[in-house]
Formats: sequence, structure tokens, C-alpha cells
Amino acid sequence: MSIIISPSILGGSFANMQDTIKLIDRSKAEYIHFDVMDGDFVPNLTFGPQFISNVRSFSKKIFDVHLMINRVGKFLDEYIKAGSDIITFHLEIDEDINDLITKIKNNNIKCGIAIKPATPWEDLKPYLDNIDQIIIMTVEPGFGGQKFMDDQLLKITQLKKYLVDNQHSIDLEIDGGVNFETGKKCIDAGANILVAGSFLFKQEDLTQATNQLMSFLIND
Repeated sequence: MSIIISPSILGGSFANMQDTIKLIDRSKAEYIHFDVMDGDFVPNLTFGPQFISNVRSFSKKIFDVHLMINRVGKFLDEYIKAGSDIITFHLEIDEDINDLITKIKNNNIKCGIAIKPATPWEDLKPYLDNIDQIIIMTVEPGFGGQKFMDDQLLKITQLKKYLVDNQHSIDLEIDGGVNFETGKKCIDAGANILVAGSFLFKQEDLTQATNQLMSFLIND
């Protein structure tokens, strides 16, 4: 699987979002990552489907939408209509996981499941035949800029081995604390998609920083 960078706009300036998206669009990043938070599942509130729909009007990148929310089923139609290309929800929510997978995929959208650091990767096994992507959180979800949790590397390695051994072609995405050093560790452990937010957006040139991260991961 090819390496993909998914810049998280949570790390950007919402006042100049159109300019931010243009910088991402010029880069080698294939995805744009949307961290949707409801203030309930996680202790932070970000944006909703209308924001994603607005961004869709001026970007053709793949929209990688990560729902860190409760009541996914109630709001799912809105995120489908907003222009999402991939919708990932959390395994820890109290809903019928299979029903959510079916609804997402019936709308020709890729479906992912995310797990928090404390959730064993083995809990994903019942759903692996039907999903396209897994997000492993390498920070506690809710806020950007947190330090990468090195103890999650073993989880990545074990999960990747299980996927390969059982012939599951599923993208393995890492979200949290990604930079040059931690990104390389994740790729070496078996991941192929990296979400990068604070690290990229604190650089002077977002486009250049994104391309440098991609080149480093491919060529190192």
C-alpha cells in the first residue's frame, strides 16, 4: 500500500481556511483529515457537516472524516451529504457497528473504524471483512498538539501482522503526535496513512512541510 499523508485542518487557522486548503491542495497530500468532535464523546467541540460541505466546494482532495462523536447514526446522513469520501467512527460508541458500516458503504463511501489508545486491537476482528480503514489513535482523542504515545507501536505491529496473515486489505491510519521521527516509526510498524496536524501547521510553509514529510517517509 502506498504511503498517504492526511493533513488535519484542526491544526490550521479557521479564519483563513480557504487559504489553508489551497496550500494543502498544492501539496503531495492525497487526503484532508477532518476531526469532528461533539464535546460529548471527547471533551472538545470542533465543526460539523456544514463546514465540511463548505470546504468541499473548493477542494478536490479525498475527504477523510473522523467522527469523534456519540450518536453517529443520528447524524450520519448529514456527513454523507457533506461530501465525505471516507467516514470513520469510533468502536467505543454504544451503537450497532454493523448497521453503521452498512449504511456508509451503501452510499459508496469508504468506511473506517477508530480505536482509542486503551482499546485492544483484537476488538476490531468482527468487522475486518467489511471495513476499508482503521485509525489507531496515538494520543487521547480530543485535542491537537499532544505527544505521541510510543506504547501504541506494538499495537500497530500486531494489527498489521494480523491483517496480512488473514489477507485483509485495509488501510492502517495513525492519528496523533505525528512528525518526522514518529511518522517513520509508524510506517516501519506497518501503517500507510499518517494524520499530521500541529506538526505541519506550525511550519513556515505548509505545502513544503507536507512534501518534505512525504519525501522523508518514502526515501528514508
